[in-house]
Amino acid sequence: MDYKKLGKDLLPLVGGADNISKLTHCATRLRFEFYDRSKVDETAIKRTSGVISVVEKGGQFQVVVGNDVPITYRVLINEMGGTAGRSDSGKSGTNSGEQQEKKSIITNIISVISTTFTPVIPALIGGGMIKAVLSILVLFGLDDTSSTYALLNLISDAAFYFMPVLLAYGAAIKFECNPVLAMTLASALLHPTWAGMVGAGESIDFFHIPVKLVDYSYSVIPIILSIWIMSYVEKMAEKYTPSIIKFFLKPLIILFISAPIAMIIIGPFGSFLNTLLETGANMINARASWLLPMLMGAFQPFLVLTGTAWAMTPIATVQISSLGYEIVNGPGMLASNIAQGGATLAVALKTKNQQLKQLASSSGFTAVMGITEPCLYGVILPLKKPLIASMIGGGVGGIYAGISGLVRYAFVSPGLAALPAFIGENPMNIVHAVITCVISFAAAFAAVWIMGFDDGESGKDKRQEIEDLKIKANSRKENTEEGKSQIVSVPINGEIVSLDRVNDAVFSQKILGDGVAIIPEEGKVFSPVNGVVSALFETKHAIGITSEEGIELLIHIGIDTVNLQGKYFTAHVDVGTQVEKGDLMISFDGEKIQKEGYDIITPVLIANMAQFTSIDVQKDGKAAAGEPLMIIS
Repeated sequence: MDYKKLGKDLLPLVGGADNISKLTHCATRLRFEFYDRSKVDETAIKRTSGVISVVEKGGQFQVVVGNDVPITYRVLINEMGGTAGRSDSGKSGTNSGEQQEKKSIITNIISVISTTFTPVIPALIGGGMIKAVLSILVLFGLDDTSSTYALLNLISDAAFYFMPVLLAYGAAIKFECNPVLAMTLASALLHPTWAGMVGAGESIDFFHIPVKLVDYSYSVIPIILSIWIMSYVEKMAEKYTPSIIKFFLKPLIILFISAPIAMIIIGPFGSFLNTLLETGANMINARASWLLPMLMGAFQPFLVLTGTAWAMTPIATVQISSLGYEIVNGPGMLASNIAQGGATLAVALKTKNQQLKQLASSSGFTAVMGITEPCLYGVILPLKKPLIASMIGGGVGGIYAGISGLVRYAFVSPGLAALPAFIGENPMNIVHAVITCVISFAAAFAAVWIMGFDDGESGKDKRQEIEDLKIKANSRKENTEEGKSQIVSVPINGEIVSLDRVNDAVFSQKILGDGVAIIPEEGKVFSPVNGVVSALFETKHAIGITSEEGIELLIHIGIDTVNLQGKYFTAHVDVGTQVEKGDLMISFDGEKIQKEGYDIITPVLIANMAQFTSIDVQKDGKAAAGEPLMIIS
């Protein structure tokens, strides 16, 4: 898959760079926020090659593309001029401010958390994995009093200790204010002088206003609220500062007002909310340790779909920072991710659909490693029953995780690759993690095997497109004579090649029928038989003809050219048109299609080959339209 091309393909479909107010990405998806949602062609995006699915939740338009999303993201950023969105709010039409007013409070909160945490995730995962590696090294004999241990521990802890600084960047992107000034404000809350005052427990004031001393290291909520207030201060400073002195007066006003407000009012309030969230989670765990992991294990797919999974991130981060482990996200997510992988791999083993088997195999493996979006959007949701199975597996595994007291020591995406994150002070914790994986996988796998699923519900893009063609052909099939030999002529001037040259398994593996392929030298498709046009796709890239002898022919111009939506194609016939051999049916601009990045190799297939005994290819290499191509008998 060419993810660079995907980035260029997506930009015009989302309304261009000027329509993107914010752009971030997570492990598998691009996260857009727009000025004018009506400019986004969601249908075309879903049909774009490389797009697994589109989700619109949590105040964001999310395009799922898989693990190589950073490549597409960088291409989009380059195409947008090196920025992750525009910061101006004075655009005409539906601007971001108007859209924000239409969103619910919950949606706005989730959007803030998502945008704020997304840039920070790599740092948290990196630090978390170093913590996991450090735990393994200690098990293998590394002295936890050595300088090596101290340095590695320092590196692993840096992202968490300076969490306010990292979050300040994401919050500044969300609230459209200066990221450097936001990070400067966060640094003030972590300055050694402030830390010294907190440690000494002194009573201090700011112009006789009492200041409550709070340790903001590892904190989450205080800095998000502080940057939110700072964004309004910055807008005020921008509006009222004279242009001639704005360069130095504007940052002065922003920091002089925002920092004291953060230290005196917002910081202590945010710290109180931090403590409140942590206390609530601990109380639930103390009274029903199985409840949170079970709910997270069973309903994690829906949390991902709705974008509300991000709502739990601040609580988990606070717990890891204060306790050294967390119980809110990790145990339940481990059960859910493994269960989704188990359900998907069961599909891979059970299905007879080769495309679905390939998709389920790769995405199922990715899921058990910790990344579930490809299998969730590509297999589990379309098939429906595997979704139920994964919920069963996740719920059952979550119950065991809760009862056993499983905790996660590092912030990583739970899966087999991240099992070291469950190694900690309790040596049995990793054992419980492995058992949770086994239970979740087995329960989900067995549920899929017992319930089954409908293969036809998956992969509705190209397979559905071809099925539509075949249905149309069958519905309009004439009463013709079957079993009689017939010559099928060359429909396009070009080079005749075998189907295995087609870079698409649907054609090369003859799933839709036997035949040949043609590399066109001219953009004209002529009827290869006398018969009737039995199918003509709306995008004009494919046509079906039923011959007088009952042969059903499918001519498919190019690979994935359905995405062009009829651009560069002209139909000269309609469904039901009687055609004779040599009649012009479709013309196309092969040069422009190739410039758009599509292969114009054209399969010519006998769709009802089961009704005949043999196919004898008469021509290979260069051929002209009208020459004998195949004899069907």
